[in-house]
Amino acid sequence: MLISGINAHICNRCVDQAQLIVAEEQKLKKKETIPSFKLLKPAEIKSHLDQYVIGQDEAKKVLSVAVYNHYKRIGKSLTSPVAGLNASPKEDEVEIEKSNIVLVGETGTGKTLLARTIAKMLQVPFCIADATVLTEAGYVGEDVESILSRLLQVADYDVAAAERGIVFIDEVDKIARKSDNPSITRDVSGEGVQQALLKILEGSVVSVPPQGGRKHPEQKMVQINTQNILFICGGAFDGIEKRISSRLQTNAIGYSVSKEQKALDKDNMLQYIAPQDLKSFGLIPELVGRMPVLSYLNPLDSDALRRILTEPRNALIKQYTKLFELDEIKLKIDEEVYDLIVEKAVEFRLGARGLRSICEIIMLDAMYNSPSGKPNQQVHITIDYALNQLNSSKPDRLRVA
Repeated sequence: MLISGINAHICNRCVDQAQLIVAEEQKLKKKETIPSFKLLKPAEIKSHLDQYVIGQDEAKKVLSVAVYNHYKRIGKSLTSPVAGLNASPKEDEVEIEKSNIVLVGETGTGKTLLARTIAKMLQVPFCIADATVLTEAGYVGEDVESILSRLLQVADYDVAAAERGIVFIDEVDKIARKSDNPSITRDVSGEGVQQALLKILEGSVVSVPPQGGRKHPEQKMVQINTQNILFICGGAFDGIEKRISSRLQTNAIGYSVSKEQKALDKDNMLQYIAPQDLKSFGLIPELVGRMPVLSYLNPLDSDALRRILTEPRNALIKQYTKLFELDEIKLKIDEEVYDLIVEKAVEFRLGARGLRSICEIIMLDAMYNSPSGKPNQQVHITIDYALNQLNSSKPDRLRVA
């Protein structure tokens, strides 16, 4: 098909080709433009986290500073082509390095919630990866490079944007090696995975399969530089308290026992965690050295659990209230029921997740029967009703030994 002009003609294939050229040129100009974003101060980031996460001030400060510094590194890398023209050689000698983070805390204390809350407020690509599915190359499972594949997908396959992203690796304690001795043979999901993570955490150019390497072996690899990618690792590290106690000699007796050892808080030993404890738990020294920032999350007491029920913007009671409002039902819960839920959650030792389990038991019959009733009705949860629901549902199955 020929399209006539004033002095010439053009075919439909040339029109399609010209359209592709214009689209590619516009895409390049869009990448060259420096994106503008507001640089949030660490106090502002922490105040945003306070709206969703109760307590954990130490971990919030660590994350806020890390994200703030990462934003500054992003700003420096974005403005470097422009600033480099007028900058003196002394200024260019200083290169800001990233500080990867390790968060240690019991289950249900809010490690993943902190990461998801930051993901909502960030303007850089952010993904959450699970370390439990990672295996050494050549085995069934996911390769370590699949973490970067997920980040690339979040960034809409924009390599430049993915190289400025943040990755949260959850359950990092599950890749600890099984024994204290280095493995002579291949450790499928332990030491081998840690060794594969070294080059990614440190910063290097990694060949990443955009769609995952196992199901699409014929695809073209994408080169990603991990120098500006911030890694945040979280894990429960169950049993590490014994290693901390052994290092601090909390059970020491005799005349040589100092006053500092007597003043240790044995109910929250995670606050004394040190990098050597991670090494004794099963992380190789090279991996511990590449995650220099170490923070902890306090175990949740009854006061914190009581606040978690109602205070956060995404509080559990607010979620149930919204669920009933979708059916035009008004939910009313007595204050004594909140205290009962918190009491059972402390007894079951499941953290904030235990609150959800108990609420599901109490609300089950109400959520089953109320949608079939009349509209604009009211559901009133009293202390007697809650006790009856708990006693009739055999809640001992939730008990943790």
